[in-house]
Amino acid sequence: MANSTEIGFEKEIWKAADLLRGNLDASEYKSVVLGLIFLKYISDRFEAKHQVLIDEGDGFEEDKDEYTSENIFFVPQDARWEVVAEAAHTPEIGTVIDNAMRQIEKENIRLKGILPKNFARPELDKRRLGDVVDLFTNIQMKEHGDSKDILGRTYEYCLSKFAEAEGKLAGEFYTPACIVRTLVEVLQPFSGRVYDPACGSGGMFVQSAKFIEKHQGNINNISVFGQDSNPTTWKMAQMNLAIRGIEADLGKFNADTFFDDQHPTLKADYILANPPFNLSDWGADKLQDDVRWKYGIPPSGNANFAWLQHMIHHLSPKGRIGMVLANGSLSSQTGGEGKIRENIIKADLVECIVAMPSQLFYTTGIPVSLWFLNRDKKQVGKVLFIDARNMGTMITRKLRELSDNDDPKEKGDIQRIAETFKSFEDGTLEDEKGYCAISPLEDIAKQDYMLTPGRYVGIADKEDDGEPFQEKMERLTTELSGLFAQSHDLEDEIKKQLSSIGFTLK
Repeated sequence: MANSTEIGFEKEIWKAADLLRGNLDASEYKSVVLGLIFLKYISDRFEAKHQVLIDEGDGFEEDKDEYTSENIFFVPQDARWEVVAEAAHTPEIGTVIDNAMRQIEKENIRLKGILPKNFARPELDKRRLGDVVDLFTNIQMKEHGDSKDILGRTYEYCLSKFAEAEGKLAGEFYTPACIVRTLVEVLQPFSGRVYDPACGSGGMFVQSAKFIEKHQGNINNISVFGQDSNPTTWKMAQMNLAIRGIEADLGKFNADTFFDDQHPTLKADYILANPPFNLSDWGADKLQDDVRWKYGIPPSGNANFAWLQHMIHHLSPKGRIGMVLANGSLSSQTGGEGKIRENIIKADLVECIVAMPSQLFYTTGIPVSLWFLNRDKKQVGKVLFIDARNMGTMITRKLRELSDNDDPKEKGDIQRIAETFKSFEDGTLEDEKGYCAISPLEDIAKQDYMLTPGRYVGIADKEDDGEPFQEKMERLTTELSGLFAQSHDLEDEIKKQLSSIGFTLK
């Protein structure tokens, strides 16, 4: 069975993997599926290099340094995919995969403690596991280009499907791709230090790398830093980045960003983040005198402004932030939040606020906004407001997506937002009622330092349809009379039907 790199392949893997679910709980099932994709990926990369070394004929095919020097994980003999494939339809398949994971971790320090080793458990149906192994074995990578791309996309696709399937529980690890792409397209992180203090499964970094590749840049020009408090999510991020060939420092272990900052001295050029919304009980009482609270002590009931200030603290002198925050943060006055927001605005750090449409998340229907901050603004003393609430298309009954299209004739929502921002930076943007407005800080002060875009962009003018008012009113009242008459007829018909079965309306 040969597969192309079309989306159909990702769907096929997901369908087959879904059969494995059985009675495993979601987080265990997730690590089984994603772990298997990762194992196949590192095996494929190793095999390709292994074959090159055999063909060279110098006897270096088992020399670990030949692999690590090219950023390829070394896979020992008993951990290679052919061993796993051979055992696919034996009762030992789970143990064989677990052993492969252990051996790979032993040979590659970077993967120590990262890979899942839960394939031998009795709850996992070994016959179905064998079928999924077969599916991977039959991917004809050589015919279809880079396995990194196919498996990287499959990893991402499965992450999004897990988020969809898990609903609320998934919020901690997955930010919808269209939101991440919007942040990346606006910030354009070509080089420097990129940081995400709540990195989930690493989506911000993957999209940054894709952006650089798309614009013929060099991925080695960015250094990636992140951290996450959830151990499973932290491991998923490590695997996700390794599949993409992104070297990242996600800290020594999973850790709480507020209490155990893994990068205390970092000054980042780009910070992209989607921290947990409205996080309460985050430990404010133990961090009252923290150096990060330069603009005010965040309230214990909501961590939004703690996240924001943590990020500002980690900005380099020319650093920029693109982050997702719940809409309450635009106007809230409780717990001193209004004062913190005012201080940040007065420091002229806020560059742009984008109000997003609702239903973009698997986890919540609440609308969010994107905040862009900059220590080195081109438009000093001004803030761009974009009202994107009417953008996007419903792709399922519950989920909306922003369109992503580079075609100049038919630009996507993401490109429109990014180009609006660029025109603002260049000084060529004009206000568009109902969509965008540039406001000086004095105007924001008059609005009590509230940042809700609707206050500044106003409502779009309705297009005049050219029909004179008198004629329009006569036409509409005639139509209304007709509808009233129709409703009386229907009323009489209902009364007649009711009386035929012995009932009358009181």
